[in-house]
Amino acid sequence: MKVQQSAVLSTHLAQEVVHLGRLLARLRHARKVKQVDAALRAGLSRNTAYRIEKGDAGLAIGQILRYLEAIAPGTTLAGLLLESDPALSALQARESTKRVRDLSAAELDDLNF
Repeated sequence: MKVQQSAVLSTHLAQEVVHLGRLLARLRHARKVKQVDAALRAGLSRNTAYRIEKGDAGLAIGQILRYLEAIAPGTTLAGLLLESDPALSALQARESTKRVRDLSAAELDDLNF
């Protein structure tokens, strides 16, 4: 029974680390920071930055926190998890606002039954 509980916990923790990595990647993208620049500022290799954003659970929490500081100085881990950074709100607004183009005459004819 303990083996099954451990496997479930490991899966849950793995999902949490992947979620954290996605949030970091999204914040970096929202702040328009290149991955290589964030890695350099954090004193990490680009490969380590890549692993952080992919949710590699084998990395030290200190590396993750340095990467966060390099992307958004002064942002806490709690702030990241709450997605309270204004850059994230702006990114979400940009993503949700999409213009619809007019259809061409040929496309309108194709839709005419």
